[in-house]
Amino acid sequence: MPSQKQKPNGCGCSNIPISLIIVFFGGSYWWFNNHKVNIDISKFIPKNQQINIPILNHSPTSSIPTPLPSNSNPDPINKQDSPKTVTPPKPPLPPTPWEKKIIRGIYLSRYQVTNNADEKTIRERVRYYHSQGINTIIQGVWGNGCTMYNSDVMQQTLGYKSCPNQFQDKWLDWLIDEAHKQGMQVHAYFEKGIKIDKNSPIYDLATSKSWIVPGVDKTYVGIDHYVLDVQIPEVASFFQNILVEFVQKYPKIDAVQWDDYLGYYAELPGKVDRTANLTKFLQQMITAMKKANSNVSFDICHHNPYWAKRYFAADWQNWNVDRVFIQAYNEANFQEELNYAKNYAGVAITDKQLYRLKELVDNDRIKSILVFPLSGRPEETASQLKSLTQSEN
Repeated sequence: MPSQKQKPNGCGCSNIPISLIIVFFGGSYWWFNNHKVNIDISKFIPKNQQINIPILNHSPTSSIPTPLPSNSNPDPINKQDSPKTVTPPKPPLPPTPWEKKIIRGIYLSRYQVTNNADEKTIRERVRYYHSQGINTIIQGVWGNGCTMYNSDVMQQTLGYKSCPNQFQDKWLDWLIDEAHKQGMQVHAYFEKGIKIDKNSPIYDLATSKSWIVPGVDKTYVGIDHYVLDVQIPEVASFFQNILVEFVQKYPKIDAVQWDDYLGYYAELPGKVDRTANLTKFLQQMITAMKKANSNVSFDICHHNPYWAKRYFAADWQNWNVDRVFIQAYNEANFQEELNYAKNYAGVAITDKQLYRLKELVDNDRIKSILVFPLSGRPEETASQLKSLTQSEN
């Protein structure tokens, strides 16, 4: 009798291909892992086959999934504003040749600002000149033998306190204050210096007291002037006291300026040399002023040193002045005066010479330019200055 086949023991797993086993357990692992079933399935696999199943050696992962970033609901705390476009400031333009001048000044004669002008008017005028590129106002405060402000010295010496004029008492305070707010300077202009004409309120008194040098000063055609003799102690003291009072009454004034009327015309009768006396007078007056207020500059606007001494007894190189501006009003002598101006603080011209402005502005050796409105219309002169300096630069 043929022998009967023996039944195989077990489940017959040994005959199942190993690749099928891997797929089965891999899928099972995925099912358990995603359904949070923590079962160690390695015990169901023969030890000799575990090392060939890479999924069993995989590092455990966190049970909390990491959320993906989303732009639909940004965190308001960590939200950052998108960067704003910042326009860098433009660098300042370099100064023009005109703006490089230390002093860009305009003369305002005695009656061109006062005349009962109120505070608003005076401040507006200062701002106007500033807008035209001017940085210094040379304002008349004295002329023809009297002050354009209330003066105790005038009252005590002559019996009245100022020139005949309607002005508000604080007009000069307002002008200085507004100029300084605008970054400008104010120079007090002692117009006509030691000379007077017959319209001066002190002419009769000066004549009666013999304060006037004999003869008529005809330096300028059409105007007869009379020169006060500073060799007379009373006259010298009057001028010195006036100047000291001024720099104390207006301590914030930047400078005082005297012009070529500070001199004795050479053609006066007698041909007397008054050079030494005038020098002594100026030295004493400047010393007294500096003692009263050392912050104020004492300036002159005069002819070149040769002409000043030769024709006006004005040896200003020995006066101990702070600054000298060469007056070049005379066209016949312009180039000679200009050559001197290069060695001093600057040059002064009139509004009739504005055609020379480009030449002066472009000359680096001319440090400052002062303009005298001979026409008597300073605001128009200032406007011309702005127009010319803008078009030329």
